[in-house]
Amino acid sequence: MIIDWYPGHMKKSRAQIIEMLPTIDLFIEVLDARLPASSANPLLGKLRGEKPCIKVLNKSDLADPTITNAWVTHFDKQQGVRALSMDATDRRNVGLLPKLCRKLVPGRGGKGQKPLRVMIIGIPNVGKSTLINTLAGKKMARVGDKPAITTCPQQIDLRNGILLSDTPGLLWPVLDDQAGACRLAASGAIGDNAFDTTAVSLETVAYISNRYPALLQKRYKLNELPYKSMEVLEEIGRRRGCLVSGGEVDLHRAAELFLRELRSGKIGRISLERPGERAEKEQPKETESE
Repeated sequence: MIIDWYPGHMKKSRAQIIEMLPTIDLFIEVLDARLPASSANPLLGKLRGEKPCIKVLNKSDLADPTITNAWVTHFDKQQGVRALSMDATDRRNVGLLPKLCRKLVPGRGGKGQKPLRVMIIGIPNVGKSTLINTLAGKKMARVGDKPAITTCPQQIDLRNGILLSDTPGLLWPVLDDQAGACRLAASGAIGDNAFDTTAVSLETVAYISNRYPALLQKRYKLNELPYKSMEVLEEIGRRRGCLVSGGEVDLHRAAELFLRELRSGKIGRISLERPGERAEKEQPKETESE
């Protein structure tokens, strides 16, 4: 199974981001707390250069809190980057961001000072628009549970000395790390038509069976967890009525159901990767035409 997804608007978005870079003082990179390494776009890290960055591990309410804390420590100590665990719908939690932004860029954003210009970046469907709406205190950006909702940049004045630049979700042209691409697909960051739903579900079931077996057993009322991921998915299908004539399991329906419940947090708080569990992504390949 090869996963590849780079919609045309992303190439245009990348050019627009590059054009805006000289005007930006600080970046907020929004990551998915369930897969902070796979959801970090290496292109974005390259583009921002030495400018300060805050990594927001969003959707922390869906992730394993112990693992999320380990990721925050990893970014702080190993990469020297400030990281915050966050639920972008929580106003009190999000309210910490403006103060931290001003701390990292002193001399901007305060009374009598020039505005602090902040760009929010990240891959599709990690919650950038939700974060912006919470910061603004009103709906300023479209929100959805599908990737590629935002397709063009916009600037938002928070009226507190901070100017936000919202950008479309941006992936990298070649998904070299297919294991990471599978995690992205499972999380909903990649369009559903770009991957084999059953194959992604089987890979994800295998990981969760190893790391969080009790959650699968509880959610799907399984006395014992089958050894093979195919058998687990079949059992999920039976329990949820994903059947065809003759009582056989419709694997595709079962896989779709499993991914929906994983993404919504119905199975439980699950992290799909841990610090040190995988190598850092290599720099993405680029071509002359990009």
